[in-house]
Amino acid sequence: MIPMRKYVYEALSRASSFLSGHGREEQVARMLLQHVLKKTHVQLLMDMREEISTEQFEHYWSLIEEHSTGKPVQYIIGTEEFYGRTFKVNEHVLIPRPETEELIVATIARMKRLFNEQAKLKLADIGTGSGAIAVTMKAEVKTLQVTATDISTQALVVAQENASDLGAQIVFKQGDLTAPISSEKWDIVLSNPPYISHDEALSLSDTVLNYEPHNALFADDEGLHLYKRLAEELPALMNKPALIGLEIGYTQGPAVQSFFQKSFPTAQVDIVKDINGKERMIFCEIK
Repeated sequence: MIPMRKYVYEALSRASSFLSGHGREEQVARMLLQHVLKKTHVQLLMDMREEISTEQFEHYWSLIEEHSTGKPVQYIIGTEEFYGRTFKVNEHVLIPRPETEELIVATIARMKRLFNEQAKLKLADIGTGSGAIAVTMKAEVKTLQVTATDISTQALVVAQENASDLGAQIVFKQGDLTAPISSEKWDIVLSNPPYISHDEALSLSDTVLNYEPHNALFADDEGLHLYKRLAEELPALMNKPALIGLEIGYTQGPAVQSFFQKSFPTAQVDIVKDINGKERMIFCEIK
């Protein structure tokens, strides 16, 4: 049994040192303590010298030990923040990343340039996972008609819960890549597909490799397989004008750009860098 820590600051100090000793980030100790005590960061700072009950400490320490083995804090807490909203997450979906927020920002900016302000636009989010892209786009641009797809029925359950919790009216369809949306034409298609090469598996952190769903991480052909398929399948499904936005691995820009330039010879296909200067997005503007 871990010795009882009477005060909040003592529990936090002990947990931070424990995680650091196991090669984990110390700030997770604070995040988990906020979760257990149901406090904001500011409230926690103000209440550092309050007592912590035995039950609270034991619950807290069980979560600290769980994270020390590599389980992501988001799966322990069951949520992650994305674009200012709280999304449910579990082991069936990838944890939303800040890089994907940049895809949202860039998409909305390009929409304003490409489409008439009064247009009723149809958007498909392929491989929606937690629903972060689909829900956020619907919440930010309320006039959008949004459809979200995923091959995983378990992921769709999570996405549907997030849409319901966040008040986003979205049509969900189960199936492989473009198959669920192939009977319609689309103005906007967004996707953050699996793009990590199987050869890169051992370079991933254990928190990713051992816990996040592999079917949402890895793709064949050095991670490029699904981009090739999208480039082949989307020309028949797009309206004019139209916009395709994709998240990519930072070394994949030229290859993915060439796939879409070949499929859409008259389109403008751009590689876009993220805030860290890495090539993280492809946009294909069809005019």
